[in-house]
Amino acid sequence: MTTDDDSLRPATRLVQGGRRPEWTGDPRLGGGIVNPPVWRASTILYDTVADLKARGHATHDKLYYGRRGTPTVWALADALTAMEPGAAGTLLYPSGVAANSAGLLALLSPGDHLLMVDSAYEPTRAFCDGMLARLGVTTTYYDPLVGAAIAELIRPETRLIFLESPGSLTFEVQDVPAITGVARARGVLTMIDNTWATPLLFPALAHGVDVAMMSLTKYVGGHSDAMMGSLTATRAVWPKLRSAAYQLGQAVSPDDCALMLRGLRTLDVRMQRHGENGLVVANWLAARGEVGRVLHPALAGDGGHAIWARDFSGPSGLFGFTLKGADEGARTRFIDALTQFGIGFSWGGYESLVVPADPAGIRTATRWTDPDPLVRLSIGLEDPADLIADLERGFAAMTA
Repeated sequence: MTTDDDSLRPATRLVQGGRRPEWTGDPRLGGGIVNPPVWRASTILYDTVADLKARGHATHDKLYYGRRGTPTVWALADALTAMEPGAAGTLLYPSGVAANSAGLLALLSPGDHLLMVDSAYEPTRAFCDGMLARLGVTTTYYDPLVGAAIAELIRPETRLIFLESPGSLTFEVQDVPAITGVARARGVLTMIDNTWATPLLFPALAHGVDVAMMSLTKYVGGHSDAMMGSLTATRAVWPKLRSAAYQLGQAVSPDDCALMLRGLRTLDVRMQRHGENGLVVANWLAARGEVGRVLHPALAGDGGHAIWARDFSGPSGLFGFTLKGADEGARTRFIDALTQFGIGFSWGGYESLVVPADPAGIRTATRWTDPDPLVRLSIGLEDPADLIADLERGFAAMTA
């Protein structure tokens, strides 16, 4: 199997990616198997001292030491790279937060300036305000809707613009091509958290981004039983990321990689179902009198819909809505009454989830002024009619 053919469509690449013959078969055994085996290894053995020396230290797809990976790890990285046209490679990390942090450390130095979107995932902000600040990196948070006006915020020492589109709490859609166009003209790198869409719905590098991050824990894994993050990069940035990953000692479990590969093979059909179910629920919520507004970019009335329709090929299942005129107690009664939605962080598993969201306290460049309490839903693979019936129970409990 190969993904070198640029004519292959994304769904085919999901099936074929990472299944190189040298990773799925052995000519001495007379054939191959469908999935790369789980290669667990710390120590790698060499036939001779000369063989050890010849292997070198800068390898990425040859056995050298367990921390540098095995064919199971490389197969996942290879498959993810194939999903981003123009990518040079993918690096894997123990979590999405680890991937974000490692990417920022690799691309920034003391005295540098970072432009960080104000709607970023809260742990990303914490890393900027904590470790990056201690290392002498200055962070400026910017309005996610700034578009090409990002040019006004770029300083001589600006080295990186970080995007997240849509935002994972408030779902603003950024004009990624406008921002990356400005960045390239000014010699500034760009990095995006692309977990909401995955490259299946939004190939970030094709829209001008230099580094695309995903929390594979979410949609790629798809089963809420493994954690991992990834960075996929252009050829110009890839060597710097790889060097930093080696220096930081970042490594992932081959068993977890096998779980991620299994999830990746069905990502296309699962994302279609997540998106369809999500739209059914979102449209139902939009017609409810208890709802102030629904924050879902695939809805025609959403403020980010025009850019979403231009740049994305479909919706995912994560969105939010506000409870009109409600207070904290009403929101709690609503959520506690639900039986088909688990109360828990993360998203992208086969099961539906709900959490209360309070973005006002983590905004600095923009203000979250909506007085109504916000609820975030991750719509899973259940029948949407059952989810809607459950939400009916929540509304009844809220107003009781």
